[in-house]
Amino acid sequence: MIRNKYKKVSLMIAAGLVSSASFAQVAHSTIEGTTPFAPSTDYKTWSIGLNAGVLNQSNIFGFNRAGFDKLDHNVGYSAYIKKYISPSFGLKAQYLGGKVGGKNETTNAEFEAKMPWSAALSAEWTLANTNWRFVNSIIKPYFSVGVGAMNFETTSTIGGTSNTAEEQTKLYVPVDAGLKFAIAKGVNLDLGYQINWANQDFDGIAGGQYKNDLFSYAHAGLEFALGGSGKPFLGNSNPAATLAADVNKKYDEIKSERDALIASNNELKGQIAQINNDLKDDDGDGVPNKFDKCPNTPSGVQVDGAGCPITVKNETKVIEKIVVTEEDRKVVDEAIKNLEFETGKSTIRSTSYSSLDRVAAILIEKNFSLKLAGHTDNTGSLQTNLRLSKERAEAVKAYLVSKGANPSRIEATGYGPNQPIASNSTAEGRQQNRRVEFTLY
Repeated sequence: MIRNKYKKVSLMIAAGLVSSASFAQVAHSTIEGTTPFAPSTDYKTWSIGLNAGVLNQSNIFGFNRAGFDKLDHNVGYSAYIKKYISPSFGLKAQYLGGKVGGKNETTNAEFEAKMPWSAALSAEWTLANTNWRFVNSIIKPYFSVGVGAMNFETTSTIGGTSNTAEEQTKLYVPVDAGLKFAIAKGVNLDLGYQINWANQDFDGIAGGQYKNDLFSYAHAGLEFALGGSGKPFLGNSNPAATLAADVNKKYDEIKSERDALIASNNELKGQIAQINNDLKDDDGDGVPNKFDKCPNTPSGVQVDGAGCPITVKNETKVIEKIVVTEEDRKVVDEAIKNLEFETGKSTIRSTSYSSLDRVAAILIEKNFSLKLAGHTDNTGSLQTNLRLSKERAEAVKAYLVSKGANPSRIEATGYGPNQPIASNSTAEGRQQNRRVEFTLY
């Protein structure tokens, strides 16, 4: 009859475990922001537990029955506080109270042991996580063993005569096993079965064939993590899944950086292709297609700065040696020094006109040739700087031509930031690099 009762209890516990597991799978599959190898200070490491259940002198293993064949099933209650050292190991201090009783119908003897309190310190191991796909452990089998002190008072009744022994406090050994189910963030459902080795006076029968008395405690309750809501619970942490999630996160970050670099590189390639296209000179007259107002000029024809042919009157040409004097160079150097443009534009400021007029005068007087080379610093895009340097050189050429200089003897080229004469890392260096060079020959 007793065995049938235990079979029913076992089936009820098993059904509870299955239903709780199913609920936990749905209710707690979210991922917390944990990282592998993080110190315990990043987690909640303390918890408290409250349990209630059934106390009796029997156990599911069927040993050490001490002759009591009719057992009382009494309510037990317990509480504990636990410190997690790691996700799989912790220390807990447990309180257990209630009473245990039984009867031998053959000898008409019975006992009742009241436990006002007991306190034990146990080591608890979490054996496994049943689903390694989740960062938060969902179903966790556990096992614990400890030692403590139990206060009890036993009343023995034989043949209708009762005798209450003096209250005692003795050592006892609790061994607990069960399953914990994560049903919410920082909350576990705790289902367990505890066997306790007590002093042999516990059931009121001194001596006998058993050195110790056993009683069991089938319990259910809740465990609550202690601490701020911003930290994950170490007791529910799954190191293997946490490591996998961290690796996947870092892979996604690296992949995102790589994709951004590829996109940036493709954009730069497009800009370079556009610059190369702008610098094409299909008719070979020295004026890029972008600025050539007279495309397809025949080879060998002299052109002006706009790429259009220059009309040359028939006249007797006198070949003379061109000599650039020191005075000529001073005029050019002064023009370079005084040359200023509107910021970011190719418009020449009026303060530069007088020195450019003197350059135009010597070009007309001495029939010099002049090479204008525009340069910029590296601020801004390469395409913008190449365009600006070319347009500034062309602006100087146009001004000199407007003053009577021969356009065929003036060459205007833009080099952008490609030929710096100073470091672009300082304001002074960038100022020196923003220039138009004049070369007389």
